[in-house]
Amino acid sequence: MAHTPKTQSEKATLAARRAWCYLVLVLISFLCLFFFYVLVINSTRTHFEIQKGFSLLPGKSLVTNFRNVLADANIPVGTGIRNSLIVSACSAALSVYFSALTAYGIYAYNFRFKKAAFAIILLIMTMPTQVSALGFLQLITKMGLKNSFVPLILPSIAAPTVFFFMKQYLDASLPMEIVEAARIDGAGEFYTFNKIVLPIMKPALAVQAIFSFVASWNNYFIPALVLDSADKKTLPILIAQLRSADFLKFDMGKVYMMVAIAILPVIIVYLLLSKFIVRGVALGGVKG
Repeated sequence: MAHTPKTQSEKATLAARRAWCYLVLVLISFLCLFFFYVLVINSTRTHFEIQKGFSLLPGKSLVTNFRNVLADANIPVGTGIRNSLIVSACSAALSVYFSALTAYGIYAYNFRFKKAAFAIILLIMTMPTQVSALGFLQLITKMGLKNSFVPLILPSIAAPTVFFFMKQYLDASLPMEIVEAARIDGAGEFYTFNKIVLPIMKPALAVQAIFSFVASWNNYFIPALVLDSADKKTLPILIAQLRSADFLKFDMGKVYMMVAIAILPVIIVYLLLSKFIVRGVALGGVKG
């Protein structure tokens, strides 16, 4: 039962703590949202207006910047958005499903070296992507998979960070009695997982789907190594190409507009899955 403040000093202390917490939250929110505000404002201004400095008021070049981005034959934005959506959606789906399946296997079954398998998966989390990039590139080149989406999508099946979150969520929210009751009723293991366990894990699936989608959407390093042709390049590569354009042809208005276009799908995905976030984060981070 929560402690109820009785004295005036306790009430004053509690009010001061709440005020301090609200102040910190407002400051953090401002720092997070201010950069989005700058992005939106600058996407409505011309290159010369942006060079003059920051402005609180939007410009009048929103449509012009949007048309300039679409009209740039060297930067196929529509193709880049399509490629990024394919890679990000498929990567998120595979990452979430197979990580949940692996976490369920570790959680629901007792076998030899169970703890060792769990520890090895966690150790893989500590390995940076850059360490294995050269070997990965050589492997996919020998397999004839260079300049394709397969090396960007298929490895997402092995996602140790997503697995760890799913395992923590199962520890907090899935009683083994439910699984055992399904087995007694004659349900198969995959039926139990797909029809009983996955619906219970909806909040965790939604949270990790957002994180996996955003990580894949913003990924520049591996796609830049794998993809060569212009019709296969993802949006981060195209933004980098636009940013590194010739100084005389460089247009900051186009850059800000393209970045604004790039974050729009992420915002849409977040809004669609946001209702699961609070419960997913809470149960995924606390072992019950």
